[in-house]
Amino acid sequence: MTFTRLMFRCLSVFAAGLALATAAGGISYAQAGSSEIVPPHLDEAGLAGYRDFLAGGLNRAFAIAPGGAWSWVADMPDPDVAESEAIRACSGFTDQRCVIYAIDGQVVFDRDAWAASWGPYVGAGSAADRPVGTARGTRFPDLALTSPDGQPVRLSDLRGKIVFLHFWGSWCAPCQVEFPELQELHDILKEDEGVAFVFVQSREDIARSRRWALQKGFAMPFYDSGARGPADSTFGTAGGGAIEGRNLAPRFPATYVLDSQGLVMFSHFGPVVDWREYKPLLRHASEGRPD
Repeated sequence: MTFTRLMFRCLSVFAAGLALATAAGGISYAQAGSSEIVPPHLDEAGLAGYRDFLAGGLNRAFAIAPGGAWSWVADMPDPDVAESEAIRACSGFTDQRCVIYAIDGQVVFDRDAWAASWGPYVGAGSAADRPVGTARGTRFPDLALTSPDGQPVRLSDLRGKIVFLHFWGSWCAPCQVEFPELQELHDILKEDEGVAFVFVQSREDIARSRRWALQKGFAMPFYDSGARGPADSTFGTAGGGAIEGRNLAPRFPATYVLDSQGLVMFSHFGPVVDWREYKPLLRHASEGRPD
């Protein structure tokens, strides 16, 4: 009997030999509690799925994508079919590029290809006609913010850089949990002139946000969204308009990675266990960004 298991965010469905489950966020090597090399970006459910894959039948393949989506298939006619079916299944639940991690229990993961999976990177000419939006490949809204040094700034002022855009609040418990890893990622890449970190508070005054961060020992670029309390749920745009916060951050924390033209390459809603695993992708995007 052919057995297929697909894993993706925020849903579990089991029926007629088909299993669907969630895979959001990353988990570190240490947290995996295993001496084996494990796929990047997987949470506990993803790691459990990978263990099931390792114990599966012949002609099986395990596919992953940045952000934690994964899938595996088994009992395919041959390894080539297993590979294509695992990629197809994974791609159905993410807009990120899925790659094969293992075939028949043998790791074939290409780390260089994984680092390049946000590419190919778009030049200004190709980006000019993209619509405004939050989906991958669209131009993220040009938010109006205040920089950490008190100067008015627009997201478009950061064109030419890869922008790590993170929406958060000190009231958000999941935001607090992932801040140590975010600090480490920032510290690793802060000298890279091609990457800009933009942390934007929501539903609270920036003074409160910065005070909490200072007390906890976090030092990152905290931009001011203009919010002054829980009732301030919108974000201002450079054109003087406003965007409802839930349209940008349906869940907190919310993170986008924008390319050098301001196009969305990646988004994730909710916490990520180990943001350090995203360093290769950010570094590759920075090095490969068009002039």
